[in-house]
Amino acid sequence: MCLAIPGKVTSIDRNSTPIMGIVNFAGISRAVCLDWLPEIQIGEYVIVHVGFAISKVDENDALETLRLLEQMGEIQPQSGEDSLPPDPDTT
Repeated sequence: MCLAIPGKVTSIDRNSTPIMGIVNFAGISRAVCLDWLPEIQIGEYVIVHVGFAISKVDENDALETLRLLEQMGEIQPQSGEDSLPPDPDTT
């Protein structure tokens, strides 16, 4: 089974073939092929499978998924620029 973790697009190189970008997954950045989502923009969230961004994810859904994974202990809490905003239900 494959667990899809939403990642935030932090850079895009539209001059490369295929279109490539850097996606941050809970503090880990990876190069990802963005060719299947040519309309994607920096700051948006994607689901990636074997190095290819296969779908765009709504930011609220992505952040909620990341919060749940963090609560389950599947990912570590982050600090700094890419940290999750506070959960509005607990503040």
